[in-house]
Amino acid sequence: MRTTVGIVGAGPAGLLLARLLHRAGIDAVVLESRDRAYVEQRQRAGVLEQGTVDVLRAAGAGERMDREGLRHDGVELRWAGRRHRIDLAGLTGGRSVMVYAQTEVCKDLIALQLAEGGPLLFEARALAVEDADTERPRVRFRHRGAEEVLECDYVVGCDGFRGVTRRAVPAALAQVFERTYPFGWLGVLADAPPAHDELVYAGHDRGFALASMRSPSVSRLYLQVPAGTDAAAWSDDALWAELERRFETADGAVPARGPITQKSVTPMRSWVHEPMRYGRLHLAGDAAHIVPPTGAKGLNLAVGDVVTFARALVHRRETGSDALLTSYSPTCLRRVWQAERFSADLTALLHRAPDATPFELRLQRARRERIASCRAAAADLAEGYTGFPF
Repeated sequence: MRTTVGIVGAGPAGLLLARLLHRAGIDAVVLESRDRAYVEQRQRAGVLEQGTVDVLRAAGAGERMDREGLRHDGVELRWAGRRHRIDLAGLTGGRSVMVYAQTEVCKDLIALQLAEGGPLLFEARALAVEDADTERPRVRFRHRGAEEVLECDYVVGCDGFRGVTRRAVPAALAQVFERTYPFGWLGVLADAPPAHDELVYAGHDRGFALASMRSPSVSRLYLQVPAGTDAAAWSDDALWAELERRFETADGAVPARGPITQKSVTPMRSWVHEPMRYGRLHLAGDAAHIVPPTGAKGLNLAVGDVVTFARALVHRRETGSDALLTSYSPTCLRRVWQAERFSADLTALLHRAPDATPFELRLQRARRERIASCRAAAADLAEGYTGFPF
C-alpha cells in the first residue's frame, strides 16, 4: 500500500489531519488499532477552544457541532463560598469555548472520512515505523490477521502515549520532561441537569471539583482524589455528598442529583517529549505531550499540531520549500509549553496539594484574590483558556 501521508491513530488528531489533507488534495491513509465502535464511544475531552472550533468549521466538520454544541462565553470560579465569573468573550475580544464531546468530534470526522476521504482502516494495529530518517518511511501494521506495509512520504504519529510511533525516535536524540501529581480526578457522568449554565471550577479546602456537561440533561463532574484511588470505592451517595460540599456557595447553590452512569479516575501528569519530529516522522497529540486536564488543553493541543503539519505540507507543495516541515517541532513546542504552563498554573491555583504548607496556602489564596480583583490577571487566564494561536 502506498500513500503520501501515513497517519497512525484515528482519534480526533488523526481524523482531523486526514480531513485537512483531503481538503488540500493530499492523499493519506489512516490506521486505527481499535474498531469503529470503540473510537466513537471512548470518553475524553469535552471543551473545544476557539481555534479548534474555527478549524472544524473551515474543514466542513462543524455543522452538528454548531447545532448541538454549547457555546460558553465565560467560566465560573468558586472558592470560600463565593462566585467569580471570568468573562472569556469580554476579556479576549469575543473568543469563547464550545462544549462538544470528543466522541462527537470523532463521529463527525469518521463519517466525513468514510464518505469523502481516503482509506480509514479500523483494527489495523501499527507494529513499527521504519526508515523514518529516509525519504521513504514505512509503517508495518497488522490488519485482518495479516501483516502489511504502508509506504509513505511522511508518517504522522497520532497514536497516543502508548503508541508505537514515538519508538522510532532514537533514544539518544530524545528528551522527556515530566511531572506526576499526587492526586487524580474522579470523574462521573450523570443523568442530571448541569449545575450551572457555564463550567464551574471550584477550589475548596477538601480539594478541587469541576462541574461540566455533555448536554442540557447530562452532567460531567469531577472530584480531586488521592492518586491511586479506586473509583469503585466511592458510592453514588458519597460522591454526591462530596460534590455538594465542594460546590456549595453562600447562596446555597449545589449540583442537582441524578443517576450516575459512568465512574472512573484520571491520573494527573504533565509530560513532553522532544523533539516532535525525526526525519519524516512527525508526532502529534498525546504521542508527544500530555497535560493535566484542568485547562482542557489535550485535544486542542493535538489540533494545533496537525494544523501545523498540514500547513507545512501544503507550503512545501506550493513553494518546494521544506522550511515549515523542518521547523515543525519547535513551532509546535512553543505552543505546547505555553499550554503546559497554563495547565500547571491552573492546577496549582485550584487544587489542594496534600503536602501544602501554610505559607503555600496563603500564596494560593493571594493568587485567587488577584484573579478575582484584577482585570489584567483575569484576562491572562481568559486568553489561556480560550487558546493560544496555532
